[in-house]
Amino acid sequence: MTTAGATQAAGALDAHRPMLLGLAYRLLGSRHDAEDVLQEAYLRWLGADRAAVAEPRRYLSRVVTRLALDRLRARRASRETYVGPWLPEPVPTAPSPFGPLDAVELRDSLSTALLHLLERLTPPERAVYVLHTAFDLPYAEIAGILDRSVADCRQLHHRAAARIGQDRRRFTADRAEQERLLDAFLAAARDGDLAALTGLVAADATAWSDGGGRVKAARNPVSGADRVARFFAGLYGPGREFTVRRVELNGQPAALVTRPDGATYALTVGAAGGRITGLYLVGNPDKLRWAA
Repeated sequence: MTTAGATQAAGALDAHRPMLLGLAYRLLGSRHDAEDVLQEAYLRWLGADRAAVAEPRRYLSRVVTRLALDRLRARRASRETYVGPWLPEPVPTAPSPFGPLDAVELRDSLSTALLHLLERLTPPERAVYVLHTAFDLPYAEIAGILDRSVADCRQLHHRAAARIGQDRRRFTADRAEQERLLDAFLAAARDGDLAALTGLVAADATAWSDGGGRVKAARNPVSGADRVARFFAGLYGPGREFTVRRVELNGQPAALVTRPDGATYALTVGAAGGRITGLYLVGNPDKLRWAA
């Protein structure tokens, strides 16, 4: 391939890069893996007969989706040896690497709460759900991407929506409400105010901590308002110095909490009905390279 041809191919890929990165990230829950998928897609794009490709965006979406599905299937074995809960890799979104996040639907489809729920789905269910719900692709186009029938894609989406629908209703608070609850929760944790913490958390709330065996974290989810309150008061209460920096992660208000030993954790919350329903604490440094 000539240098001019490679430059032209790279330009075509770059034009669609934000969308493709957003697609790969939603499918994988990992910015690192999403970047790897885009690099492999670029190599395949270089080797393709581009003159025969009528719609580069559709072609590249198909390649990225299939590569991501291969990774989803392959990483199930590695999850069995992962230490503690696995949470999506949080990504800064101010500004967003995925292009404009003006639409509420796009912002919601990036939230840690939803990406965590998507881990329940099979790879084909996740692909159809993301392509149809987040990117509003018609089933006919999704069928072409996945080499499945339109009826099959409809059924996969129906199953995916049913599997995560009940719990998704637990994360309906808007941005302002999430920010208010996060601020109040951090203040109460700093003060060690168990009553205030318990009052901010739903009775059936759950906290997940992802340390990946690299930093201190709970090995199992912590459930129930009282247990969640005591867990965070013990981590960040009086006498336990830490700094907090407010950021935007996955299109949502978040906090970077740094301990005196330098360990940093990214905290995001899900909420509904004026209470925090889910807390997501990521401390695995491999998932926080951008925070170093």
